[in-house]
Amino acid sequence: MFWMIFVTLLLASAAAAATGMMFSPGLWYRGLVKPRWTPPNWLFPLAWTALYLLISLAGARVAMIPGAGLAMAFWALQIVLNALWTPAFFGLKNPRAGMIVISLLFVAIAGTVATMLPLDRIAALLMLPYLLWVAYAAALNFAIWRAN
Repeated sequence: MFWMIFVTLLLASAAAAATGMMFSPGLWYRGLVKPRWTPPNWLFPLAWTALYLLISLAGARVAMIPGAGLAMAFWALQIVLNALWTPAFFGLKNPRAGMIVISLLFVAIAGTVATMLPLDRIAALLMLPYLLWVAYAAALNFAIWRAN
């Protein structure tokens, strides 16, 4: 059962990742003023691949635990917000809209961690790299928004 849940959550993560293919950065993003601490473009797919695996693993660890409904609701919310950020930022070419979505995403991930922690400490810890990456991405989003 664990592996079926893991694969299902990984497919949900892949659906979120697919928005990156539908709304690629393109010329608009290349033309933006970005802070010097912007990571190289090649890093994003590597980081997100690792993060989606961790996110799916964390969710699969918690999904079958009695009383995990709220944690899995937060998990579902964060993956939906994750999927919405790319269309908001790149699709609409709107860093302000991206900032709103990524702020909500950060809160949803924090809620996921907080509700997973009493159920499965390892699952909560698996979500921390994602929380840190989104905090960094939010800072980057904010810097781009303010500079442009």
